[in-house]
Amino acid sequence: MKLTVTVLVVFIVLVIAGFAFKLNQPHVLSQQELQANGAVLLETPRRFSEFQLTNQRGSVFDKESLKGKWSLLFFGFTHCPDICPTAMAVAAKMYAGLEPGERENLQVVLISLDPERDTTDKLAEYVPYFNSEFIGATGNQYVLLKLATELNVAFTKVELEGGDYTIDHSGNMVLVNPYGDYHGFLKPPFAEEQMRSTLRSIMTSFQH
Repeated sequence: MKLTVTVLVVFIVLVIAGFAFKLNQPHVLSQQELQANGAVLLETPRRFSEFQLTNQRGSVFDKESLKGKWSLLFFGFTHCPDICPTAMAVAAKMYAGLEPGERENLQVVLISLDPERDTTDKLAEYVPYFNSEFIGATGNQYVLLKLATELNVAFTKVELEGGDYTIDHSGNMVLVNPYGDYHGFLKPPFAEEQMRSTLRSIMTSFQH
């Protein structure tokens, strides 16, 4: 009798533990749910060319810098009046709400399309405003053009009155997988919760 009761108790405990474990696992979204959240995933992740930029600390930021973890790349510039700071602010809130292990597996990078004004000092001042873990990188305009083109990011310099200029650019966030391959992109408008659940689903379901 005691043995039977013990077995039943152990069984119930295991069932409850399994149920609790399942509840704590990230929800894997369907293709339709991902699309509704603005995520577009490539059927086959795409390789892109080697490149070399410089981050806000003056260190090299290249293709190797994208390997070993997920990367969320946003192409913009620090003088951007609205789209860039809004996107970076949402990304910061999304990132802050991740579990520590999830944050370790994701880097958020602002790639500046305005190397003329966005020096490493400027990026070092701008990027940590959103999150001290975020990376800012820029470099030669032709390297930037090739990288942006291969990741389906369009941009152009637009002259303004008085000799000033702005940069018109795509608002997508590019997703690079831990192999350093172009995995897909997230379309604006961005929302903190949607972005977080989308990235969790993609990272959880990724087959290494």
